[in-house]
Amino acid sequence: MIGSKKNNALWISLFLLPSLMVFLVFIIYPVFYSLGVSFTDWDLINPMKFVGIKNYQSLVNDSTFWNSLKNTFLFIIGYLPSVMIIGLLVALLLNSKLCLKPVFRGVYFLPVVTSWVAVSLVWKWLFNPKYGLINYFLTMIGLHGPNWLNDPKTAMLAIIITSVWKDIGFIMVLYLGGLQNISVSLYEAADIDGADKWHQFWKITLPMLKQTTFFVSMISLINSFQVFDQVNIMTAGGPGDATTVLVQNIYNSAFKYSEMGYAAAMSWILFLIILVVSVVQMWGERKLTK
Repeated sequence: MIGSKKNNALWISLFLLPSLMVFLVFIIYPVFYSLGVSFTDWDLINPMKFVGIKNYQSLVNDSTFWNSLKNTFLFIIGYLPSVMIIGLLVALLLNSKLCLKPVFRGVYFLPVVTSWVAVSLVWKWLFNPKYGLINYFLTMIGLHGPNWLNDPKTAMLAIIITSVWKDIGFIMVLYLGGLQNISVSLYEAADIDGADKWHQFWKITLPMLKQTTFFVSMISLINSFQVFDQVNIMTAGGPGDATTVLVQNIYNSAFKYSEMGYAAAMSWILFLIILVVSVVQMWGERKLTK
């Protein structure tokens, strides 16, 4: 019996070895390598020069870094509640008695599997102040549309709208799974007691979706901190630095200004922020579920 367990463990290890090697070489090694790079001055051409914690000290007085961090939080404040609320509403709609539900589910999920490049280019055209459909429809109701992506006041809003539109389908699927795990008997009992749909939503649906909501909020928040593709394609961080988020700043430092050590330091600050937020979220979940 013991020998059989050892043989099974050996075969399992052999089958896992290729995946483990890929994980170590392409994930673990680059992570720790970037940590070492964050303590150096390196422009990809000249040899690395060890500078200690100079890069981290420079971040404290770097207004561009703090502005990109502020823009990241502005994006999160606009994106996170919007995508969660709209995703939940769509899930509630598609979980009801609706004709052609599979078709609607596929339509809502289609943007999720579409590349960010395609989505960003389409929405960049939609936000065009002269030829875009958004301003065209606004003029039809007597409103003058703004210069969306070229105005510091509306550029981040345009990024948020695009991001919410693309991710609604993903959030919808998660909430839909949670809704379908709620026992129908709870709603039947509520009907017998005379509870209307509104009270059923607040007293049954939302409490039963607590675990799903925590998972959705954690995944969405982590993804929000890493927002980059749509920003880089639609505004490249502009106009000015109105949409320069943290990952865009890291990209600029690394590949535009060849400051690899400085970019690595910002990457680790971003990692620590995400780590702290994730730990706080998990702690809050455990407190509320006890």
